[in-house]
Amino acid sequence: MKKIFFAYILTLLIFFRAGAQDAIITAGKIEFEKKVNAHKEIESDAEGDDSWLLELRKATPQYITSYFNLYFENGRTLYKPGREAVMSPKPPDWIMGPAIDNVVYHDLDKQQDITVKNVFESSFLIQDSIRKVKWQITFDKRTIAGFECRKAVAIIMDSVYVVAFYTDEIACSGGPESFSGLPGMILGVAIPRINTTWFATKLELVAVKPEDLSPPKKGKKVNNKELMAQLRAAMKDWGKFGRRNIWHVML
Repeated sequence: MKKIFFAYILTLLIFFRAGAQDAIITAGKIEFEKKVNAHKEIESDAEGDDSWLLELRKATPQYITSYFNLYFENGRTLYKPGREAVMSPKPPDWIMGPAIDNVVYHDLDKQQDITVKNVFESSFLIQDSIRKVKWQITFDKRTIAGFECRKAVAIIMDSVYVVAFYTDEIACSGGPESFSGLPGMILGVAIPRINTTWFATKLELVAVKPEDLSPPKKGKKVNNKELMAQLRAAMKDWGKFGRRNIWHVML
């Protein structure tokens, strides 16, 4: 009788453990670590005899790190700056670039987004449809923040190559910045052209409050097409530096 009882308990434990592993996460908070390879960024701006940039490279930390939080629930996400990273010495503001503290709200069901981006001395409130990305899902996999993720690749803005990693264990097709559209949550992004990566560090199964998913409201109202036109007009004579800034802003 005891053997039958213990066998029954063991079966229940196996069943509940398997069920927990297969559970789909529908709400919570994800922390992302954003890293910019500042040395590569400085090199990419060099044109002609820019030996002063090489001297600047020596005085600048190789990586600029920042943190963001992504809240998600019921087909909505809000991505915004998180805890402050300690950087010593602090790199010059122009190396940090524009649009480094974006707030991005996505309504995935309605396919709409609202974003605040600070571009030098101007703050823009961008209201538009979510960008359509033609992802190509591969068979490569990688573990990020404890989740097995599948690799996908795409081209945005005509020539910018993007590598993303998503997990279908989180039932939300969002991700950091404006990235979305994969069959699960994007936990990692790499963009070689701007020497930048975003990788999740942890997931917290917290209760998401209404204010955690409140869309941003302040800034000059534009859509993506209007913002792109303004950026091109303002940076038409900036060379490679201007082109890189536009990529950073229009992610």
